[in-house]
Amino acid sequence: MDTPPVDTQPIIAVLGPTASGKSRLGMGLARHFKGEIVSADSMQVYRGMDIGTAKPTRAEQAEIPHHMIDVVDPEADYTVAEFQSAGRGHLADLAGRNRRAVIVGGSGLYFRSLVDPFRFPPYDRAVRDQVRAMSHEEAVAELLASDPSAGDQLDLANPRRVGRAVEIIRLGGEAPTERAKDPRLERVRGYEPEIPFVAIGLDPGDLLAERVGRRIDQMLGEGLLDEVAGLAGRLGLTASSAVGYSQLLPVVAGTCTLEEGRKATVRATMSLARKQRTFFRRDPRIRWLEWDPDPSVREAAARRIIEEMCPWSS
Repeated sequence: MDTPPVDTQPIIAVLGPTASGKSRLGMGLARHFKGEIVSADSMQVYRGMDIGTAKPTRAEQAEIPHHMIDVVDPEADYTVAEFQSAGRGHLADLAGRNRRAVIVGGSGLYFRSLVDPFRFPPYDRAVRDQVRAMSHEEAVAELLASDPSAGDQLDLANPRRVGRAVEIIRLGGEAPTERAKDPRLERVRGYEPEIPFVAIGLDPGDLLAERVGRRIDQMLGEGLLDEVAGLAGRLGLTASSAVGYSQLLPVVAGTCTLEEGRKATVRATMSLARKQRTFFRRDPRIRWLEWDPDPSVREAAARRIIEEMCPWSS
């Protein structure tokens, strides 16, 4: 049968923890369904951070167009709100060209920002610096002066949350009490998307630790330490916190050994993977594949799920 227009059918998403094989599966599905990939990775947006973020190779990008990669320089602090705006623009463009969008990534919030009714409050670096210069007591007093009931919505003992609320109010955004009344929050909590999608979940289970260690060794063999050294001094607040870069900067500075940096990177990567698992496992919309070491078996299983849920795909 004829394939209906893309903008009337769900997009495809491939999600899961780091080192689970998402990129390879996403490439296979994009190839099969004549699609293009939209990355949902919070660090692949930075130019020059290639090896450590496991960016697709030039050959892979030449075969299948990729979007939301190499968007800004590493000095920038690229927000999820900026990602949402640009990423949704690509989704709309792909639909307009009748090309299937395949979202691939492990950044749960970035993925949900593309498909769910998330609305992000305003942000300004100068205002944030001003608020951070205040004492916690001053920030609480300013917050309660604008929103006396703010304590019902957030922990007033949490400096980060109080500071962010003050920033938002100063920038003309909603106070915590007002924001809590937004009906979109119920849709977010209920996992009700704005943009329909079919999500495939990948998780190698007990094999993850082995895969993480092997992947980090491969990255080091490909020149990750040289990449980090070349970016030292250029990494902004967000980019410098990226797993691998944060742990190897001390190696570049000579304050720890390469083996110590490697072990720290493995630990940080496993910690990230556990958080990713927790985030994605809460989402009832994701269909998890039974893990198989053969990538072709995984792709065949994913295609069966998509064909089951989307008649246009068969």
